[in-house]
Amino acid sequence: MSDRTLHGNDSKGISRRGFMAGTGSLLGAVALAGQNHPAHARDRAAAPAPAAGPIESGARVPALVIGTGYGGSVAALRLAEAGVDVHMVEMGMAWDTPGPDGKVFCNTTSPDYRAYWLRTRTKQPLSNFLGFPLDKDVPRYTGILDAEEMGGITVYQGRGVGGGSLVNGGMAVTPRRANFPAILPSVDPAEMYATYYPRANAGLGVGLVDPAWFDTVDCYRFARVGRKHAQRSGFPFLFVPDVYDWDYMKQEAAGSVPKSAVAGEILYGNNHGKKSLQQTYLARARATGRVTVSPLHKVTSVTPAPGGGYTVAIEQIDTTGTTTATKSVTADRVFFAAGSVGTSKLLVRLKATGALPGLNGEIGKGWGDNGNVMCGRANHLWDPTGKVQASIPCGGIDNWDAGGAFAEIAPLPTGIETYASFYLSITRNPHRAEFTYNAAAGRVELNWQTAWKQPSIDMARTIFDRINAREGTIYRSDLFGLNKVWGDHLTYHPLGGAVLDKATDNHGRLHGHPGLYVIDGALIPGNTSVNPFVTITALAERNIEKIIAADL
Repeated sequence: MSDRTLHGNDSKGISRRGFMAGTGSLLGAVALAGQNHPAHARDRAAAPAPAAGPIESGARVPALVIGTGYGGSVAALRLAEAGVDVHMVEMGMAWDTPGPDGKVFCNTTSPDYRAYWLRTRTKQPLSNFLGFPLDKDVPRYTGILDAEEMGGITVYQGRGVGGGSLVNGGMAVTPRRANFPAILPSVDPAEMYATYYPRANAGLGVGLVDPAWFDTVDCYRFARVGRKHAQRSGFPFLFVPDVYDWDYMKQEAAGSVPKSAVAGEILYGNNHGKKSLQQTYLARARATGRVTVSPLHKVTSVTPAPGGGYTVAIEQIDTTGTTTATKSVTADRVFFAAGSVGTSKLLVRLKATGALPGLNGEIGKGWGDNGNVMCGRANHLWDPTGKVQASIPCGGIDNWDAGGAFAEIAPLPTGIETYASFYLSITRNPHRAEFTYNAAAGRVELNWQTAWKQPSIDMARTIFDRINAREGTIYRSDLFGLNKVWGDHLTYHPLGGAVLDKATDNHGRLHGHPGLYVIDGALIPGNTSVNPFVTITALAERNIEKIIAADL
């Protein structure tokens, strides 16, 4: 793969009045938060989750996997292929039933009850437009996107069978090999790049946009404008692989199939086209006949069982989040795959309360935000980015070596012309936070500090200050609140909290409790230099192979 393809508050902010005068888009902006789109028929992107559940109280299972995201799905498939019966416990829904509009998922621009996890008001990453707030009241429901607020940061996480694969942009990026020793210093790069990254990319169905089609289609004008500006400032533009079905996307753009990405669907799920885990690892796991899933089940405790294995306490919930049943099951082995935040919080609580006293002092440490920070730039009128924008990013700007930043050229799928370029940057932010247990409050807390985002802003500026200077453009200041240029309040990429070769051994076995494993993004200490899910998948492939060979 060539170097042009990855394997992987400011005084210059534009004023609300100035941008409105330049675009004449006031009416469209007002409509942004509530515009409606035609219902689309359900297809393979909403395929049924692995069948059979829920788990019964008193059951004993050879392997229990907590979570159905990337690491958990890899573990379930490979264990099943090795002849082990697996039960997966998922806090979110199965997302296999259309709503009243005939769609499984709601649109990015019209969030409804399906959008957010147990919130009564949306909390959109881009909270404002032209100074107008976009968030709105919604019914409390076990929706697909969790905006979990802790320690001065909002962590966006997917909720449902398929985890983060349901709500991410699908950018399937393998880090440059030169960066890998800083990502996972205890892992052999040779085996990762020869075996496990290729295995992960194949299992995920990773593909690359057709460059010739990209150069001509209207829905990627925004990315071509971003490419032009980056290259004129001396930065390389890189095509980035993705797990979207690019043939389907071509048909969307041609108007011959129901639209999903071209209709702006992404933040709250894609009804068509996207190869999330339900269509890849989980589908293959289901096909073995050895994997079952219990949606709307939440693990609350794991303790050593008197007769061997582990007693796992589970709460079954309904779509309002109310507990409807409590269950106790026994598992010979337990795999923690609830995501970086979910796994870390559970382990920290189990250690602090004495449920798992053998866990070591590294539990809860090494958590980072993958250096995420967002920004927008206001382009000139001769650089329109298009009113129709595919919601799947396919390109980025690489200044990692010189400035510590890699930036996705992201869409703004508003349905109107914005004359704006929007970016999500991944930066080499050095700060790491820790989860701790607050016994008085009975909860796990994170000590992240908002000020720790400043290095990410400084690194992102190494790209965008230069582009603005070259193009004579300025930052948008109406996307994240009044006169706020940087989206420094969030992360899409939580990593760490149960770091490999520290909280666990070098293959994810938790110290002090044989038969307990971590197999998700909690193993990675805070940063992957690119979008992390391919690395999470590849590491899970590596670890489960060794665990099956040695422990089973």
